Amino acid sequence: MTALNWMRDPTPETSPLKRARLAPPPSLEGRTVALFDIGKTRTKEFLDRVEMRLHERNIKTMRTGKPTNAKIATPEMLQKVADEADVVLIALSD
Repeated sequence: MTALNWMRDPTPETSPLKRARLAPPPSLEGRTVALFDIGKTRTKEFLDRVEMRLHERNIKTMRTGKPTNAKIATPEMLQKVADEADVVLIALSD
């Protein structure tokens, strides 16, 4: 497989995994977009704006994130996103 068909797991490098990259959906219509805040400065402001624009297009969102960028996302948090969202936007900002 080419490098474009694989994506690195964004968890700590203690045990990196490679997973096949999923094709993006053709549309966000009828989908739930998870807006994932990694805890960096001003990320909330960015996600607020993205969420506003998605809602203008009647796209459902859910908010989740880490309390700080220094901590990893818990398995429970990642499972919740996997169970409840169709698409995830992981945002960081400074």
